[in-house]
Amino acid sequence: MITLSVVVPVRDGERHIADALTSLCRNTRHDFEFIVVDDGSVDGTGEVVSDFAGELPGLTVLRNEAPAGLADARNAGLSAATGRYVTFLDGDDWLAPGYLARLVDAVDGLGCDFVRTDYVQVEGRKRVVHRAPSARRGAVHDPRDGILPADVRTMVDYPYAWAGIYRRSLGDLLRFPGSLHTAEDRPWIWRLHQQAATFAVVSLAGVFYRRMVSGSLTQVGDERQLHFLDAFELVMKDVEPRFQAKAVRNFCALLAHHLELADRFTPELRARFEERGARMVRDLPAELVADSVARMSAQRGAALRALLPDLPPGPHVRVRQEEP
Repeated sequence: MITLSVVVPVRDGERHIADALTSLCRNTRHDFEFIVVDDGSVDGTGEVVSDFAGELPGLTVLRNEAPAGLADARNAGLSAATGRYVTFLDGDDWLAPGYLARLVDAVDGLGCDFVRTDYVQVEGRKRVVHRAPSARRGAVHDPRDGILPADVRTMVDYPYAWAGIYRRSLGDLLRFPGSLHTAEDRPWIWRLHQQAATFAVVSLAGVFYRRMVSGSLTQVGDERQLHFLDAFELVMKDVEPRFQAKAVRNFCALLAHHLELADRFTPELRARFEERGARMVRDLPAELVADSVARMSAQRGAALRALLPDLPPGPHVRVRQEEP
């Protein structure tokens, strides 16, 4: 019986995929399986992965002839998974030795639907531990308790699928919106916290997340960035009324963040992004938008007010903690 399935989506990852797979070799166990989904790579990714066939027990390789996107690549891995639990690793990241066994011990010991973890951000030689927002560690809670309050960073602001482990019996709750090529984890994390029964957060930081990788969607300003807006349309469609203020604040903060980086867009794409973003904001409750903007830093608030000059002033509120 397989205890854990590790899904590794990768596209054109020749430069880093060997690091990811080497770290999995240091995490092997007879009841672990590793599913690499090569999402239409045109570089040497496939050859590098093939080199690990004899080194990584339990390795399965799936290949999309044409790129389908991160969401569909993860979904393909989920469909092939047979483990009691599943976790994710992006092709340009890596794991600490023995991390996966500790992750399984955590979820086994707590007996909940999913467990979230901390992670280590890597930029060159620099290492910084990023903690999951919840201070309540090592105990089981209702996932809905991880959504509020609206004006501070909470677990729905921490959408990284690879920072955790999940019962595969959650089924469709684990699947990502396949139409999205970026921000696919935003509706995913909201759905998980609104519909799963139990979760926990543990102080375990074994994922090394490589930031500022060339070609990463966080660095690219093409058409796919518009999928951020599609993602939040899905969030707003499904959000429970008591969480609406949080979802609006979440969206407004991230929209302001994208506007600050809008120089990466072509003029035509920037105009489309701004027009659609403004339309989405105007469809939200005006009082929640005004309150969200009032709680932002002056710089971010100015970015949204430039987009929406008719935005009514909100109350003067001291900023407690700003989201990315």
